Amino acid sequence: MAAAASAAAQQAAVVRLRQVARTYRSGALEVPALRGISLEIPSHRFSVVVGASGSGKTTLLNIIGCIDSPTSGAVEVCGEDIAALSDDALSDFRARNIGFIFQTFSLVPVLSAYENVEYPLLLVGMPPAERRRRTLAMLEAVGLAAQAGQRPNELSGGQRQRVAIARALVKEPQVVLADEPTANLDSATGASIIELMRRVQVESRTTFIFATHDRQLMSHADETFVIRDGELVEHRKGDRR
Repeated sequence: MAAAASAAAQQAAVVRLRQVARTYRSGALEVPALRGISLEIPSHRFSVVVGASGSGKTTLLNIIGCIDSPTSGAVEVCGEDIAALSDDALSDFRARNIGFIFQTFSLVPVLSAYENVEYPLLLVGMPPAERRRRTLAMLEAVGLAAQAGQRPNELSGGQRQRVAIARALVKEPQVVLADEPTANLDSATGASIIELMRRVQVESRTTFIFATHDRQLMSHADETFVIRDGELVEHRKGDRR
């Protein structure tokens, strides 16, 4: 019974969307970005959202990440009904439960690698000793312990993305969202970053959700969601090979 309950918990959906639509207004014109998307993403999985530019991938990630709100429909993340949270509660929920990785790295240029990774822990008020322990452990995990004191402009593209991954994971979030995380990397560096993300996803049992065009990254997916013109047109399981 306990083993069955544990297995069920592991496969419980960490993200649930029900008929989610998002429409933007440009003057008198309404532009639909998402059109009634319903999906569930299981916990502890390596999931990708694919589709052409303008298909709605980034809008979908922004809604899951509580950066944007749907025009209509229901969004549940980590068991929370997002619409029921106040602005302050939503900000706190996002800070504690969701990590972000961007294709442009989005590191703070005046901070060292160590300080960039530590920053999310400062936002949630973690005590100094625990901040230091977690920050050093994450830099070690991504192979950058020796570069802890270097600023982003002193690091290669691959190293900067490793710092961004460490920053996303250091607070031990339930969900990590990554928007085209390998887009600005050469193929060899991209492959090493994918291997790193896959390894830390397995070790940390975090749910990774990617928006991507990268076929290397798609080949690692446990779940693939195909978006076209703001609609979910296909869901494939076990795409990893």
